[in-house]
Amino acid sequence: MVTALLNYLIKQSSTPLSDVDKQLIRKAFVPKQFKKRQFLLQEGEICKYISFIVKGAVRQYTVDDKGNERVLNLGIENWWMSDRESYHKQSPSIYNIDAWEETQVLMLPKLDGWYDKVNAIPAFCEMRKKLDDAHHMAMQCRLNSAINNTAEYRYDELVQKYPEFLQRFPQHIIASYLGMTKETLSRIRNQQPKTLHP
Repeated sequence: MVTALLNYLIKQSSTPLSDVDKQLIRKAFVPKQFKKRQFLLQEGEICKYISFIVKGAVRQYTVDDKGNERVLNLGIENWWMSDRESYHKQSPSIYNIDAWEETQVLMLPKLDGWYDKVNAIPAFCEMRKKLDDAHHMAMQCRLNSAINNTAEYRYDELVQKYPEFLQRFPQHIIASYLGMTKETLSRIRNQQPKTLHP
């Protein structure tokens, strides 16, 4: 499993990984497998790990007073998933994170200084900064789209940017992620050519 992370770091960073760096990564990251619907994190818990998805699909969501799920993030292979606020502040999380498929992850613990040790690796630090910038821009675009664009536009945007989400997650999760009802998403999909979605 660690090979997938090492290959990912090599692709994402121009800084080479030394043998010492690789050894530290192997020691720091904890491999774990989750069954479908098994929680990586539950609301009220403190997030103890940042997870790198080696295989599978994961979602991050809240549940309102009426039991409705509100999906904040989706993740598949080579994506990272955690509640960063809870992880860094060691405060109770307001989110749930669960596996939507059989999922394999590599988990970086906060305790015992493992995050700081790994973050001191130049290639990892370069990758993290690059991803932080990309994540900030993506969240800014998503917020702008949610405020200013129609449901049709948001769906088309998802089809263009993350077509694999449509293959991996069911319609009700996609609808929640886009901030619309299942009925609205169904209407939009029915109005479009079959080639645009599975």
